[in-house]
Amino acid sequence: MTKKKTLLALLAATMVLAAGCSNASNNNGEAGNGGNAGADNGGGDKPKIGVAIYKFDDTFMSGVRAAIADAAKDKAEMDIVDSQNSQPEQNNKVDLFITKKYKAIAVNPVDRTAAGVIIDKAKAANIPVVFLNREPMADDMKKWDKVYYVGAKAEQSGTMEGQLVVDYFKAHPEADKNKDGVVQYVMLQGEPGHQDAELRTQFSIQAITDAGMKVEKLAEDTAMWDRVKAQDKMASFLAAHGDKIEVVITNNDDMALGAIEALKAKGYFKDNKYMPVVGVDATAPALQALQDGTLLGTVLNDAKNQGAATTALAAVLAKGETPSKENTGYDITDGKYVWINYKAITKDNIAEAQ
Repeated sequence: MTKKKTLLALLAATMVLAAGCSNASNNNGEAGNGGNAGADNGGGDKPKIGVAIYKFDDTFMSGVRAAIADAAKDKAEMDIVDSQNSQPEQNNKVDLFITKKYKAIAVNPVDRTAAGVIIDKAKAANIPVVFLNREPMADDMKKWDKVYYVGAKAEQSGTMEGQLVVDYFKAHPEADKNKDGVVQYVMLQGEPGHQDAELRTQFSIQAITDAGMKVEKLAEDTAMWDRVKAQDKMASFLAAHGDKIEVVITNNDDMALGAIEALKAKGYFKDNKYMPVVGVDATAPALQALQDGTLLGTVLNDAKNQGAATTALAAVLAKGETPSKENTGYDITDGKYVWINYKAITKDNIAEAQ
């Protein structure tokens, strides 16, 4: 009986060891689905961080998402999820990150006013949170000392857009079609209430008037950052105002590209029929439009650095450290904010965006 028990014990021990080796080789150092310590810190000392993007099919955020994944290679394991443009869905994703006891969370909010709820949940679980690209309300940012934000100042992008228009009209007097000394424009906006949409709209026009030029708004409507919606809205603008329109200003490149499609359908960008169109983001399709001569200019919204800074902050917080210039490589304003500068891009300096 003693020999039999010994044999059984040895056999059991061998099976446990074999299972452990098999699990390690199959996972390739990556965390499994369980909520154990290995899931929290898969791949040795690399912490697990949850990232919730507002929606995956946003052109600019796709670039940020790729930058996060790239920057995380040596720092952390990122679980990047799609909130499908639904705040309840995003809240569920955050709940899951907390249940899995991830070491930090990064959130690109669907609704910036909902950040407070996410902060309360993260604080209760003592999991630091980094918001990106959509800035929470100032009062929400003050709720906890482990809340950070990475983004760009929308007023800067609006000012640069307006300056692109000023430069074009000064270099091309013929752009003032009716010779009335007034810039007749149409505006395509992002979603109502979004701070980027509001500030880009306000500051683009302010930059034109600050340059001493008069403006007249022929039409303005929201196209929700979307290329197809923008094409439809621009077609309506053209049906109502036709050749009275002298410039198209948009809150992002996808809407600029939609406007360009509507303009092409009306014979623009051939036979010397031209319409200046400006956008923001310097996405790859927009840079192609710059090269094609259909987009006048855009403003580089630095997806690579927004993603890299988000990863840097989250990785430092996941280790229980306080982010600083020394351990993240980025200046931190007021102990909470990392601001990534914009840059105006035209065909002349397109290489800087590429």
